[in-house]
Amino acid sequence: MKLGATTPILRIFDETKAREFYVGFLGFQVDWEHRFEPGLPLYVQVSRGGCVLHLSEHHGDCCPGAAMRIEVDDIDALHAELANKDYAYARPGIDAMPWGTRDMSVKDPFGNRLTFTTAIST
Repeated sequence: MKLGATTPILRIFDETKAREFYVGFLGFQVDWEHRFEPGLPLYVQVSRGGCVLHLSEHHGDCCPGAAMRIEVDDIDALHAELANKDYAYARPGIDAMPWGTRDMSVKDPFGNRLTFTTAIST
């Protein structure tokens, strides 16, 4: 039996702030979005490379404050890219972890923590 890829669902509360963070700051693209009708909560898929995230305004989908680790093959390049962005709410740094990885963590405007890491899955 083989299990497939995981797609995390992250709780968001403000569409404008979510787009500013995920698209404007982190460089994700919007793949698709859904609302049952105008004025109802947004559910959207964003991606960058092989990383796919679902963002949801629906209160029953998930809780704010999630944490995830995202593998990156060049953490220095990602760090430099983010450092050059005009985003006032985050200036992440790279930390050398005692277990041998280099990690860069950033929280979205809703308390979800994304940790970009040099750890490589096998």
